[in-house]
Amino acid sequence: MKKLNFLFLASNFGTRVSPVRSFIYPALHQTFSTNLPVLMSSKSSSVDNIYTGKTLLESMSIACSRSLYRDVTLKPTNGGGSSGGGGASVSAAVDETTGDKYFIKSASVSGGGSKMLHAEYMGVKEMSETNTIKVPKPVAFGEHHGPGRDIAFVVFEYLEFCGGGSGYELGQNLAQMHKCLSSNNMFGFHVDNTIGATPQPNLPWKDNWADFWDEHRLGHMLKLTSNAGLDESTIGKLRTKTRELLSHDPQPSLIHGDLWGGNKSYAKIEGKVVPVIFDPATYYGDREADIAMTYLFGGFGSDFYEGYESVWPLPEGHEKRKTVYNLYHILNHDVLFGGMYLRQAQGMIDQILRM
Repeated sequence: MKKLNFLFLASNFGTRVSPVRSFIYPALHQTFSTNLPVLMSSKSSSVDNIYTGKTLLESMSIACSRSLYRDVTLKPTNGGGSSGGGGASVSAAVDETTGDKYFIKSASVSGGGSKMLHAEYMGVKEMSETNTIKVPKPVAFGEHHGPGRDIAFVVFEYLEFCGGGSGYELGQNLAQMHKCLSSNNMFGFHVDNTIGATPQPNLPWKDNWADFWDEHRLGHMLKLTSNAGLDESTIGKLRTKTRELLSHDPQPSLIHGDLWGGNKSYAKIEGKVVPVIFDPATYYGDREADIAMTYLFGGFGSDFYEGYESVWPLPEGHEKRKTVYNLYHILNHDVLFGGMYLRQAQGMIDQILRM
């Protein structure tokens, strides 16, 4: 889906970074000058800049000009795709002056798209600033207010995906990102975001990992799934057992949060094929949660795990905790898709209770 100056591997363990997720407007048919008014507004909780161009594309051109400190005039181009995470539609645009290409997501403001896209923008920005693993660099975010509905948008650098990359390098780079810890030594993120289309709470920050997982992850999904169809006694035992299993005192690592095989790829940059991750549900948490999800739907080879372990080996007990972390995603799939996922979740709960 998605260019950046790449790659610097953070070599110091425990690097800390300050805590800092889409529907495309269809009429992208013309190019426009960016010398247009910008309305500064505090009405939106997730944006400071509201753009009043005649079209969405015009407003995005203004936003990119402000962010890049040069004139940008966007016109539509191919390569964006048709949909993205959280029910998104996606597209691509090119700057007619420089030829630089950008990847675009947009969403209806009235449908909560502004908050969702702002959170995605901030999550990708957080990962990008670690200089550890390639992500599509975020360029601009804002709201287009004009005739018809108001549209939120986020613009990323465009990457040309390809095959033939190194899973070993992907594992190494992910481990380097995981070494970036929250500046407040707490678990969470400075905004709530989404996991797919499901709201994902990250606030308030928690200084205890078991508390964070019980309230913001497991407890949240149990509410959304009516306790996964189980009685209160069983749920109480599940939450107690989960707390016990998560008492291993992990560090608050910057994690992707939705790391299944569809959210990683490889891109050719300056003649080199490099691993890329994208479409995150970013927060600071136990790094094992990222690794656990890579097993859930496949797509990661043994070289990936070897590369990860070469940089930061996983601690004892991670195999058991993998089921705990993946239960969250299976419950979320029940929320999103229904079907067989509830039964799968109940089986995982039985497994956890027997640990």
